[in-house]
Amino acid sequence: MPPAPTSADRRSRRAVAAAFATQGFVFISLTTRLPDVRREWDLSEVQLSGLLLMMVLLAGVGSLVAERVAHKQDSASTLRFGLVLIAIAVPVLTTAPAFGLFVGGLAAYGVALGVVDASSNMQAVAVEHRYARPILPSFHGAWTFGGLAGAGLALATGSLPLWTAAAVAALPLAALRAAYLPRDHGEAVDAAAAVSVPPRPILLVGLGLVVFYMADTASQTWGPAYLDDTFATPDSLVAMATFPYLLASLVVRLAGDGLVARYGAVRVLRTGSLVASLALLVVVSAPTWPVAVLGFTLLGAGVSVVAPLSFSAAARIAGGADRAAVDAVVGRFNQFNYVGALVGSVLTGVVGAGSLRVGFALPMVLVLALVPLARAFVPPPLPESAAAPPG
Repeated sequence: MPPAPTSADRRSRRAVAAAFATQGFVFISLTTRLPDVRREWDLSEVQLSGLLLMMVLLAGVGSLVAERVAHKQDSASTLRFGLVLIAIAVPVLTTAPAFGLFVGGLAAYGVALGVVDASSNMQAVAVEHRYARPILPSFHGAWTFGGLAGAGLALATGSLPLWTAAAVAALPLAALRAAYLPRDHGEAVDAAAAVSVPPRPILLVGLGLVVFYMADTASQTWGPAYLDDTFATPDSLVAMATFPYLLASLVVRLAGDGLVARYGAVRVLRTGSLVASLALLVVVSAPTWPVAVLGFTLLGAGVSVVAPLSFSAAARIAGGADRAAVDAVVGRFNQFNYVGALVGSVLTGVVGAGSLRVGFALPMVLVLALVPLARAFVPPPLPESAAAPPG
């Protein structure tokens, strides 16, 4: 039986959950205001897709930075750096008096997004190792809880000017003092540079992560615009594309540990894939905006546990490597996030330039790839000597 978590472990778990919640809150607060951004700068769907492409590519750069510094600096410090960068970038992009300054703020936010994504998942994997049982779904549930709060804020303040969204920068500043899990001083940090991961297993799990972020980002980025453009949806209710999606995702993620323990990761993922494809069919064929909202809600339930199970599997594939090496692997693995985001946010907008119904048909088909990929999420058990939690 694994040792009980210490009080320090529990503090770190709460801190990392707060970081996930902060990231979700800020991200959803911004994406639900994309229709306002488009009107503020008179952007077409293709132009907005170009800006989102820039942000996603820079998020990949931020994740790469987090990976590269993993052998020199622990993920707690990297996470704090990313939070500070978010706190700077958000007021710039929401209050910019000129388009060039807006683009600069969006670029900085993209880098920060990648840094925080990678380093928060590094922290989550390390805490999960301390607990010696699956708890990644609850961390991603915290992200969803933060996103729900962000969507709720957008619903409550949808009629206010865009510059009022700058206030969300206070949350990442508040998260700086949280008790993140430090790396042990005696750990051999040079191993991160030399860690070798079997390419095929990590690729298969990474493709699953791509599929998730494709559907997730398409919904969160283009869902409000879809309701805004395709239906006679009241301006104050376009965030309904996101809010029920996140609520369904939160419920399933909070139940995720139990579902996986009872039915197994393969069955849960395959069932979720079928539900997600059906959900997107409802979105694509919806005659009214409430029906489209129902589709987005089902989508949230279908794909919600893919990301946490992906990071858990990637950490196990890394084997018995030390904490610094696992951090580097998680940072590298996080790059699959942005491949999926490119498909979801950019290609959905480009393919759906004439009609977002067509744009959402792309993830409707591709999400079915999770059916054959599900088996890769159950890597062989670690040797007993490698299974001990990192120090």
